[in-house]
Amino acid sequence: MTTKYIVLLLYLGILFAIGYFASKRIKGIKDYYVGGKKLGYWVVAFSARATGESGWLLLGLTGMGAIAGVQAFWVVVGEVVGVAIGWLFMAKKFKKLSDSYDSITIPDYLESHFKSTGHLLRIIAAATLAIFVTIYVSSQIDATGAAFESFLGWNYYIGALVGFGIVIIYIFSGGFIAVAWSDLFQGLIMLVGLAMLPVAAYLAIENKDGIVSGLQSIDPGLLNIWGKGGLTAINIMTIGGFVFIGLGFLGSPQVFVRFMSIRNEEEINKGRWVAILFTLITDSGAVLIGILGRYIFTSAGQDPEAILGNGGQDVLAMMVDNVFSTVIIGIYIAAVLSAIMSTVDSLLVTASSAVTRDFYQKIFRPDLKDESLTGMSRWVTLGIALFALAIAMIVSVTTPERSIFWFMIFGWSGIAATFCPVIILSLFWKGYTEKGAIATMITGFISIPIFKFGMTSLPDIGILFVKLDVMFPSFLLAMIVGYIFSKFGKK
Repeated sequence: MTTKYIVLLLYLGILFAIGYFASKRIKGIKDYYVGGKKLGYWVVAFSARATGESGWLLLGLTGMGAIAGVQAFWVVVGEVVGVAIGWLFMAKKFKKLSDSYDSITIPDYLESHFKSTGHLLRIIAAATLAIFVTIYVSSQIDATGAAFESFLGWNYYIGALVGFGIVIIYIFSGGFIAVAWSDLFQGLIMLVGLAMLPVAAYLAIENKDGIVSGLQSIDPGLLNIWGKGGLTAINIMTIGGFVFIGLGFLGSPQVFVRFMSIRNEEEINKGRWVAILFTLITDSGAVLIGILGRYIFTSAGQDPEAILGNGGQDVLAMMVDNVFSTVIIGIYIAAVLSAIMSTVDSLLVTASSAVTRDFYQKIFRPDLKDESLTGMSRWVTLGIALFALAIAMIVSVTTPERSIFWFMIFGWSGIAATFCPVIILSLFWKGYTEKGAIATMITGFISIPIFKFGMTSLPDIGILFVKLDVMFPSFLLAMIVGYIFSKFGKK
């Protein structure tokens, strides 16, 4: 146990060092929010991917691999395609436009793109961003508590508070620069950890020829790419829900602000392949960890509830403890925390920019200089983080059987459905109007709770919406409404 803590303290020491040195480079609000737009492709690619993945990758997707088997690879397909489209077809256009507008936030970009004369577009963008980011951050804090509980046997609430405090310290000092460089460091840990564990687990299995037959005896559906029962309506909806998770990489603010921060368009050409390969390796590794974990622990007579309980979120910790020595276990604890914290820090900086710059400065104090906002941004970041912490604590008490995978996907879907359709249409359709953008964001925002709590309760067809989840229908409806308001609402 002492060795685990030594490794963990070393990891935290590096994070704090990054925050300290990053703080020396903060000269103004542009440095705090987008790193002065001077970052290289390695930092941006790893930061974008580490931010886009979060704790759901190591705890949620590994658990989904254990529950769904090879069907979970549809998540990998959706994510790889989403990341590829974002980097190959959207990043350079967005970088060029945002630079021409001198934007440092997504609401900045939208208001400049549509040449807004009022503040309604900015208000809606900033408000919806702050709300769903807070929900998403709360899910990450929840995952932090679960990670400390699974790996170190800590009390859930103590783990959540410790993880929360760690993130706040280095964000408070270094802003976006600390976030981006820490994401590079944390992304490397995630990449190595998820690539190494399935290989080590496979080599540790004595009867390798019995893996396929063993999984079939557990549940034949684990080896069916369509899921248990084959190509049924429910399985089609489930696959759709998995694949459409990748839609979130087509305009989510916490991801696309990375394209603002990169040095130039040539760096995007280099970074795209880093991002795509990172996604393929880490996501595939997570699913394989879950599948092999299901086989190893079932074969050993492990209680099924221990494997699949709470969405299978303990499978990773069980696998690491079963395969590796204490030192390596400490590294995997750092990997899980990396996945969580690399998302939390990015989201908090994004939400802080929405409140401080997009609400306070741009609407109420346009005379205020950017440089005077840096200190305020740090305190706003702390306030949002505390509110997210409170939500996480409430959810943990009221919903003890929640799944980390779907809790995080709800927050991810809210951000994606509100902003991705707007970004896509603004980049590729000249006829898109400000009214259309406002209608798109409002529709995406309200569709999430409607599909999550309304459509899923309908008799007979409700189960189909449960499996499909909220991302795709909310995203599609927002696109349609945006088109209608732009096409027919000009007068």
